[in-house]
Amino acid sequence: MQRKHQHWYESLRPRPMGGNEISLLASGRQYFPALEQAVAQAQREIFVETYLFEADPTGQRIAQALCVAARRGVQTHLVVDGFGCARFDQGLSQMLRGAGVKMEVFRPEPSGFSLSRQRLRRMHRKIVVVDGEIAFVGGINIIDDQNSPHHGRLTAPRADFAVRVRGPLVARMHLACWRLWWQLGLVNAPRRLARWRGQERRAPALRDLPDPPGPVPPAQGPHRAMLVLRDNVRMRHAIEAAYLRAIGRARREVLIACAYFLPGLRFRRALQAAVQRGVRVRLLLQGREEYALPHWAQRALYDELLRAGIEIIEYQPSFLHAKAAVIDDWATVGSSNIDPFSLLLAREANVVVFDKNFALRLRDAIEELIRSGGQPLLASHHARRSWPTRLLQSIAFGLLRLGVAIAGQGRKSYG
Repeated sequence: MQRKHQHWYESLRPRPMGGNEISLLASGRQYFPALEQAVAQAQREIFVETYLFEADPTGQRIAQALCVAARRGVQTHLVVDGFGCARFDQGLSQMLRGAGVKMEVFRPEPSGFSLSRQRLRRMHRKIVVVDGEIAFVGGINIIDDQNSPHHGRLTAPRADFAVRVRGPLVARMHLACWRLWWQLGLVNAPRRLARWRGQERRAPALRDLPDPPGPVPPAQGPHRAMLVLRDNVRMRHAIEAAYLRAIGRARREVLIACAYFLPGLRFRRALQAAVQRGVRVRLLLQGREEYALPHWAQRALYDELLRAGIEIIEYQPSFLHAKAAVIDDWATVGSSNIDPFSLLLAREANVVVFDKNFALRLRDAIEELIRSGGQPLLASHHARRSWPTRLLQSIAFGLLRLGVAIAGQGRKSYG
């Protein structure tokens, strides 16, 4: 039994694998049609993990595709986060369950007031696996590109990325989804048992741990890539470590597009050291306020970054939701922001691609965002902000650090 558990953990550690076909998908305009096609062609099994699942036209369309698959006998699994989907549309839920879609909630929100530190540990990753042969990983939730739960209809689509994967790497994503599904069944079963009073049902026991799904798909393309997961057990720093290794080896350029950018001290020093080596470091960051606390908190670091020679460009047309980077010939797309929520608390998933041509495609896509909607932030302009603005930024930064400390993380990483 111990050997099987060990296998499950070790087999999900980041490890480059060759023979993959990695396709870049920019925004929901490219992502959702590709996802619908894969679901429509599913024969055996579908896993979907998402932080948000909205009942807007896009959400309805994806839900309908999952229902059609479930009705024709495809084992269809949906995992949503208990905070991101705390107000999951009941009509949508009934439609999915009625069609035979199996659903689990990651850490359902408590019905009353709670100060539990676990509330901040969310399932933020976005993964879809179809038949163990094709997978999608990225930052795109199941929500319309111009719908914002807190701001209504957006004037322009949000900017985001995902990748479609075929090849041996899909086996890692399949295993990650299957393992989380089993774990949630184990954790959530007591709640269901409490509702099934007197019925002869039992929660799965540890000895019921299923064998990893398989087989490993054959080679499909030229890309060498790896899946990098972040959890709160054995891979707590995996995504940050992957970034730090790539930045430490950079010789030409670091280009990061990130919705929420509040890196820890090691990360900031790595970027500054890269600049000192002659590497051009550019950050495409959120220019519009979506959530007040991270918006103001990250600006408390801009003085330090700009003084170090790091270029900051703010994306203005809509919300920037991307979590992507190109560092020389190294590239990553995923769900992880570079902030304490993603790097220290949430379950995240990124795909790292070691391929010059893919890196160029992602670089061109980020450059297009910069050309079409980026506004460079000048150090002289940022230095002239008023003292109330400076104070607000400092307070926001302090509150965010306090939240990380309450969640059980020390000050060492986020100094």
